[in-house]
Order: sequence, then C-alpha cells, then structure tokens
Amino acid sequence: MENDDFVKVAILENAFEAQVLESVLKEEAIPHSIRSFHDTAYDGLFQFQKGWGRISAPEAYKTEILKIIDQLREHTQENGD
Repeated sequence: MENDDFVKVAILENAFEAQVLESVLKEEAIPHSIRSFHDTAYDGLFQFQKGWGRISAPEAYKTEILKIIDQLREHTQENGD
C-alpha cells in the first residue's frame, strides 16, 4: 500500500532495474514503494506505453533516489546491458 506522504519519483524501465533499486534502497533504509504497471487483463500493454513501473517515496528522499537510479542506468550502459 502506498503512503499518502509519498510522491512519484521516477518511471522504472524494467523489472531488473526495479529489483536492483529495491535492494539498494532497502540496504540504505530508504522508505519507498515500487509499483509495476503490468496488468494481466491487458497482458502488459500499459508497460509499453508507460514504462515498467514507478517508484514513489517521501519527497525528502527524491533527489537521493534519482541519483541512485542515474548511477544504476549509467552502470548498465557502461556494461552494455
């Protein structure tokens, strides 16, 4: 369940990114919520339009989370993944 104090931080590109990000945020004890846009009734159609899912967190953590996401994406691009 998403907390009312949470704001949308970013759109996530795929399940791998979501899993790695969640691991890092748990390790850093950063409160967050990750929600997939996958809908079995539409067989994931909305994921093609909106992205894999989104991350929400308290506003105070938004900048820190965005930096972590940038680092993850940069690392992924460097490794050709």
